[in-house]
Amino acid sequence: MTDPNAIQPSELDQLPDRDPEETAEWQASLDAVAKAAGPHRAAYLMRRTLERAEGNGIALPKLLETDYVNTIPTAAEPGVPGDEEMERRITAWNRWNAAAMVSRGSKYGVGGHIATFASAAWLYETGFNHFFKGKEADGSGDQLYIQGHASPGIYARAFLDGRLTEAHLDNFRQEAGGSGLPSYPHPRRLPWLWEFPTVSMGLGPLSAIYQARFNRYLTNRGIKDVSSSHVWAFLGDGEMDEPESTAALALASREGLDNLTFVINCNLQRLDGPVRANFKIVQELEAQFRGAGWNVVKSLWGSAWDELFQLDTTGALVRRLREVPDAQVQTYQTRDAAYIREDFFGKDPALVEMAKLLSDDKILECFHLSRGGHEARKVYAAYKAALDHKGAPTVILAQTVKGFTLGEGFASKNANHQMKKLTVDEFKKMRDLLELPISDSQFVDGQVPYGHPGADSPEVRYLQERRAALGGPAPARRTHALAPLPAPAEKAFASFDKGSGSQNVATTMAFVRLIKDLVRDKETGKRWVPIVPDEARTFGMESLFPSLGIYSPKGQTYEPVDRDQLMYYKEAKNGQILNEGITEAGSMADFIAASTAYSTHGEAMIPFYIFYSMFGWQRTADQMWQLGDQLGRGFLVGATAGRTTLTGEGLQHADGHSPVIAATNPAALTYDPAFAYEVATIVKDGLRRMYGESAPGEDPNVFYYLTVYNEPLPQPAKPAGLGIDEGIVKGLYRFNTAESAGLSPVANAPRIQLLGSGTAIHWVLEAQKLLAEEWGVAADVWSATSWTELRRDALEADAALLRGEERVPYVRQALHGAEGPVLAVSDYMRQVPDQIAQWVEQDYSSLGADGFGLSDTREAARRHFGVDAQSIVVATLAQLARRGEVKATAVKEAREKYGL
Repeated sequence: MTDPNAIQPSELDQLPDRDPEETAEWQASLDAVAKAAGPHRAAYLMRRTLERAEGNGIALPKLLETDYVNTIPTAAEPGVPGDEEMERRITAWNRWNAAAMVSRGSKYGVGGHIATFASAAWLYETGFNHFFKGKEADGSGDQLYIQGHASPGIYARAFLDGRLTEAHLDNFRQEAGGSGLPSYPHPRRLPWLWEFPTVSMGLGPLSAIYQARFNRYLTNRGIKDVSSSHVWAFLGDGEMDEPESTAALALASREGLDNLTFVINCNLQRLDGPVRANFKIVQELEAQFRGAGWNVVKSLWGSAWDELFQLDTTGALVRRLREVPDAQVQTYQTRDAAYIREDFFGKDPALVEMAKLLSDDKILECFHLSRGGHEARKVYAAYKAALDHKGAPTVILAQTVKGFTLGEGFASKNANHQMKKLTVDEFKKMRDLLELPISDSQFVDGQVPYGHPGADSPEVRYLQERRAALGGPAPARRTHALAPLPAPAEKAFASFDKGSGSQNVATTMAFVRLIKDLVRDKETGKRWVPIVPDEARTFGMESLFPSLGIYSPKGQTYEPVDRDQLMYYKEAKNGQILNEGITEAGSMADFIAASTAYSTHGEAMIPFYIFYSMFGWQRTADQMWQLGDQLGRGFLVGATAGRTTLTGEGLQHADGHSPVIAATNPAALTYDPAFAYEVATIVKDGLRRMYGESAPGEDPNVFYYLTVYNEPLPQPAKPAGLGIDEGIVKGLYRFNTAESAGLSPVANAPRIQLLGSGTAIHWVLEAQKLLAEEWGVAADVWSATSWTELRRDALEADAALLRGEERVPYVRQALHGAEGPVLAVSDYMRQVPDQIAQWVEQDYSSLGADGFGLSDTREAARRHFGVDAQSIVVATLAQLARRGEVKATAVKEAREKYGL
């Protein structure tokens, strides 16, 4: 019995019911349908009703999943313009050469992937034939993020097009000789073809979203109208497990990026097996993207399934497709018709009857061959729907078979990602399947031949005509002959030369002040792209808000709470600042898009991304490697740097290692400046090298990493003398001597060379004074602006010696003749200054902050790590005692005196 005192569901409903009787009638109707026609019919009616409501704009929660069928019905598919048979032949040649390239290379053990392109061939070919705009099209053409493992198919098409030769294909993954092809899309290795590195999985989709967003940024700011450019990202269903793959889906829908399309190749397999063995990855992705606000187009079944769907008068087929897990779908791909009749059709009486109407050949055609991603007509319909949809990005979920056309040994096999070659017999079967005019006699000594119909063949002419109509070859990367950007006025940099007098200024603040001056420059100011992940106020950048504006495609639709303040929060459609919220990965993706605009769009932009130094390289070093691969240019700024300068924040905020990680990136020029004038000198030289007149032999495709500190200290004037700027840029110069510091050492006093970087130089200067006044030791102080650049110069000198060239490393030249031993100090682990140890001719030792950070005052933290001024004094005395230049008892006396 129902408890009359129990709370009824209607009483819990917070929405007022204007007509409870009508509501009851609708509910009763649903109950009646479920009882009379079954729950499946009731579910069908509800789904169609919700779809109608959504289509009419009625405010209801979105329907996150649709049935496991194509979004676009066969009757609604547009015809494919052009010659479908010709496109089939072109695709056949490309399938063949992609497989041949990897198989021929397998004898050298260099690896390669065959199955990915085999599954995705029509996804690419349809785009190349009808959709992907080249660089000669309006704006900048389209941007293509190619799935890394599909690269052999892209090379095969470039070979057919005449952009690559057989020699290139034979050097796939063999680059040392200079004419080889990189394994995956690597712009640094093949800069005329590849634009975007994608094979570090997850970074492609993330970068594609921010590239589409940056395209809008360029247009809205009036830099260049690229509104006709479209971003296409080709991804694997297994790749979508990477957190970065879906990290920015909400951004794309929030900003209405209908200039973006994801094409996810749903072959249901990842590297070692099924993506979702017991579930359905397509349905999961559909719900995820729909929930994030994307338009979803599913292209799952080929035309062979049309007959089956027409026979499905009860919905039993659709229900069965929805419930079969992905791993079982793979199994059907490898089993005979009898098995499929029993396991798939045999689960429902209605399907048993349907199967009686189907021949074995028809069943095998459907379950072995016919997928939405394998038919140009289905793919064309999906792509056109994506471009026609406005107001939101689109994801196309295309179902394919991994290893399609490669034979029974490949198709849907769990191991096919690791399978690198076909046998000669397998190639001959593939040839017959693809109907290619390749004779048995062309297989010489068991080696598979490349295939080409001829440079003047109908296939090649058709391919080239289609690309000409779409704006030229694709993919392609342009190196634009851009005029060097004019150097900003010298005043912006020179203002730091005189120091700050009695005012305490942190180098973080000095950098921000420099940027404020540079963005006002009439020639280049608009090209700066300030990027910050929700910490602008921490770095003192709030003053830029009202003057530059924070970019928002909607502008500012509200009245800011701080509207009465001078530095109010201002958003604008043409805003210059990219304030990304709490996402270092998103900020790095911004930086990559901006730093490569000189190539992608022919517009030199100058990004600087400022972040807590601890949360830059440690979190997003993979993207920084991607940045180097993509030949990006700009300034990364690790603020609140060092292991002991960020008081109170503790272990997880204390950066003692970012320069170590940065040193592993060949494109990163890492600097740890101590003073404001050094910051200005480095930025000035960076602008010259990356955007102005670079010196002969100097690579402009680099980026700078500067560590700056939040510790307010007096900023000295730049020392007078020749070579200071050169020393700052190269990594080392003498800041002062004991004599020039006014410490008047006694004659023949023991002497030491103290090298300090970043904020550590202030402890070194204090130690210099203590050594002179309390221990009679003369110390010269050097500013080491870049341990890493010193090391790289030394490595180049070593390499030159092996070539028979006489060259002395700069660090040895700079310290040549300097009296006494060398002690190097930094606020980072000793591994950072120890980079140069083997090239220093003097006795060398170092101090640094090794281990985890801790919460305390700066003074206590420095004493804990043994890098404060008193610890430097003791280390100096110990070094001199070992040389017999001070008494050994002085070391113990100093430890006791300073409480160490």
